[in-house]
Amino acid sequence: MAHSYVQVTTTTDSRAEAAELAKSAVAERLAACAQLVGPIASTYWWEDEIESAEEWMVLFKTSVDCFEELATLITEGHSYDTPEIIATPVVAGSMDYLAWITEQTEAGEHDDAVEDDDQD
Repeated sequence: MAHSYVQVTTTTDSRAEAAELAKSAVAERLAACAQLVGPIASTYWWEDEIESAEEWMVLFKTSVDCFEELATLITEGHSYDTPEIIATPVVAGSMDYLAWITEQTEAGEHDDAVEDDDQD
């Protein structure tokens, strides 16, 4: 079965919040890697006003299968009312790197599958 991959992006108003989201996602095996970028300058519409703010971006490397759970983790751990959660498809990549993403995001699930197979 072929795997599909995405890079999920969110932004936060602090490095500490970005780091906590990154650590939580990796610890839960919802992302193989999470990178913090920042600070970045953002300009956007919010409540009928143009706002500008310094933010931190988090880039999560994961599989399509993990997206919904990752989006839930981001939403629940985020301080924004409407956090950015955007998944960009990975259309090509190093086979070794993509295999590593699969291994890291499926770790723990495989052990249960092996136990289930043994019970047949």
